[in-house]
Amino acid sequence: MTTLLEATTNPFGGIIPNPAALPPDPHDFRDKLAQSLSDWKDQGYKAVWLEVPIGLSALVPVAVAAGFSFHHSGERPNQYSPGMEGDQYLMMTLQLEPGAFIPPFATHYIGIGGVVLNAEKELLVVCERHRNPGQPPFYKLPGGAVHPGEHLVDAAIREVLEETGVHTQFELLACFRHWHGYRYGKSDIYFVCRLSPLSSEITMQEEEIEECLWMPVDDYLISEATSIFNRRIVRAALEHPGIVRGKSSRI
Repeated sequence: MTTLLEATTNPFGGIIPNPAALPPDPHDFRDKLAQSLSDWKDQGYKAVWLEVPIGLSALVPVAVAAGFSFHHSGERPNQYSPGMEGDQYLMMTLQLEPGAFIPPFATHYIGIGGVVLNAEKELLVVCERHRNPGQPPFYKLPGGAVHPGEHLVDAAIREVLEETGVHTQFELLACFRHWHGYRYGKSDIYFVCRLSPLSSEITMQEEEIEECLWMPVDDYLISEATSIFNRRIVRAALEHPGIVRGKSSRI
C-alpha cells in the first residue's frame, strides 16, 4: 500500500507537504504524490503548497506532470527555518478545488531613504555613479532596498552608513510613496525616514556613489540638480510630525 506524503495544513484549507520528508526518488515521489492528491481532494482540501528543495529538483517534472504550477523560488531565511537555513527552494501550487484562491507571491519592492539634517541645516545627499545614458548628475537622499527580515529603522541607518559613512539615529517616519510598474512588473513602496547625524565625516561608497556632500537644505530645495519628488519628500520630512518609534514599534 502506498503511503501518503507527510504534510501539515494551514487555516485556509491548504495542504503543506513537509519538504524535509519528500522522497528523493522521482518514481517513489510520483506514486506517493498521486495517492496523496486523491486522498487530500476526497477530504475537501482546497490547495497544495509544495516546497521542493533545490537538492530534490528531480521531483519538479513529476509535480508539473501532476498539474502543479510554479509559484516562486527563494532561499529559506535563517530565523524561520532552523536546520534548513540557506536552502534554496521552488514553491509549487495546485488547486484541488476549482477556483480555490492562491495568493500571489511578493508584489512589491520596499525601499528606504534617509533625510539627514545637521545642526548647520545641511542635508546629507549623494549623486549616484550609475545613471541612464545621457542622464545628467543629480542629488538624492542616501538609501536603497530593505533586506528581507529587516526593519525600516535598521534599513535606513544601514543604507546611510553604507553609502556615506555617516552614523545616524532614527527620529521619525516622514512619508512614503506607492508606485506601480517599478521593475519586473512589480510595484514599489518607498519610505522616507528623518535621521539625526551622530557623526559628520563622509566616507563615500565609491562603487555606487559618484559624489557625497553636506548641502545647505535651502539650496537643495531650489536646485535644478534635484528632482521634484526628492524636494517634496525632503519638505515632508522637515515640516510634518511623522510617526515616531514607540516602545512596541516594529518599524
